[in-house]
Amino acid sequence: MTHPSARGGTGCPTATAAVPSSSTVAPRLPGETRSELRRAACRVLVGNWTGRSTVPSHELYPHQWSWDSAFIAIGLRHLSPVRAQQEMETLLEAQWGDGRVPHIVFNRAVPLDAYFPSPDFWRSSSAGAAAGAPRTVETSGVVQPPVHALAAWLVHSADPRTSARRGFLARVYPRLVAWHRYLADHRDLGGHGLAAVVHPWEPGMDNSPCWDGPLARIEPAAAGSFRRADLVHGTAADRPTDLDYGRYVRLAAEYRDHGYRDAAAPHSFAVEDPGFNALFIASEYALARISEALDGDPDGHRQRAAALTEALVARLWSPEAGQFLCRDLRAPGPDDDGRLVSKRGAAGLLPLVAPELPRPIVESLLRTVSGEHFGLGTAVRLLPSYDLRGAAFDRYCYWRGPAWFNVNWLLERGLRQHGESARADTLRAEVLHAAAAGRFAEYLDPYTGQGHGARDFSWTAALTLDLLARDAEPTATAPLPSASAHIPAPAPVPASEKGP
Repeated sequence: MTHPSARGGTGCPTATAAVPSSSTVAPRLPGETRSELRRAACRVLVGNWTGRSTVPSHELYPHQWSWDSAFIAIGLRHLSPVRAQQEMETLLEAQWGDGRVPHIVFNRAVPLDAYFPSPDFWRSSSAGAAAGAPRTVETSGVVQPPVHALAAWLVHSADPRTSARRGFLARVYPRLVAWHRYLADHRDLGGHGLAAVVHPWEPGMDNSPCWDGPLARIEPAAAGSFRRADLVHGTAADRPTDLDYGRYVRLAAEYRDHGYRDAAAPHSFAVEDPGFNALFIASEYALARISEALDGDPDGHRQRAAALTEALVARLWSPEAGQFLCRDLRAPGPDDDGRLVSKRGAAGLLPLVAPELPRPIVESLLRTVSGEHFGLGTAVRLLPSYDLRGAAFDRYCYWRGPAWFNVNWLLERGLRQHGESARADTLRAEVLHAAAAGRFAEYLDPYTGQGHGARDFSWTAALTLDLLARDAEPTATAPLPSASAHIPAPAPVPASEKGP
């Protein structure tokens, strides 16, 4: 059993290990090492494939997760573009009638006690019926960051001819449009154009210290009313406390008991998150490109992306912090519009993936990335998930300091997009070294690169493949491992299928 730390009873038990400094730059991996790394990453993805989708980790995460599958598809496109397409199609088949893409799609063959909250907690097909939950598959009722359209575009771009032959974009486009419409129509809880998250699981950075304040108002579920399956597979000191987990359960049950209807639910937790909305922007631009590829009109998507960018700057930019901050919509404020959360999370740097940020803001973000609070390239090898100087920083604890591969992949993309190719190359080298040394760990100590959490983690392997494939080294195009020859053909999807 975990115990509240000295940080107000939230987060993880306090880590006391000394923090080393790191100023050395990772050298380029030798060609032979790169080839072996690619083969190993492919083996992970083949091993975690279940027939129609990929689990993040067989033991700890035995179902399909929403943004995991998007990142996995980005890497799978280098192994099998058809399998990458099917990864996205399988996820979107579980989309609700109101347009939401649930954060978990449950595999009915997995025992109920293998993961909590399990299907019998969410009860999506019954409790979510009014919101259009599918009847034939059980899902969760909350969502995750909307990176899916960006993933779909990258998957298509890997093999446009096969994509066109299978009708991939034509099938997923209406579903992706409905997903974005759900966020715009149902989740603009602040009324200023940004999508709000209603549970700490939704922005993907589950246990971030940025949620400590908004969560403190939530009465936790009774300690004996749920059983945590995550502690069976993970180190308790690295996971959320029982107190926080009780609050997660309370929020999810409250949402379920209101039929997952956003207009009816009280949303005791409601936050505008910069990372979530940055991916919304990037995916709107991706939808514009998909629309063009389908001979449609991309202007509406570009206009929505521009409006989201404007709202992001107006609502969440902090010149004093030099980064974007979360806005707690339920915190009392002078104009009844919530308050910015002063804590600095890595999500506040992810708007670098938005292509049309004002240049002064880009320059300020770049300074913050390498400054005292995040120290990339000056104090740490990989971007930490939380402020190095924050009182709640913990280099081992889930989302309270460790580095994550998907966050660093997004930052590498953002740096390159804004002309910082040298810094992007350095970060890419560090990520590849960490993947090679850590057996594709779920997350890492940002100072040493030591792996934590699950090993053979799918998005780590997938994003390693993507970074290798985009490198200029000749080994990036080495032959696929023999395991790829055993990839089954995807289940057929009716060409007439339409999105909701």
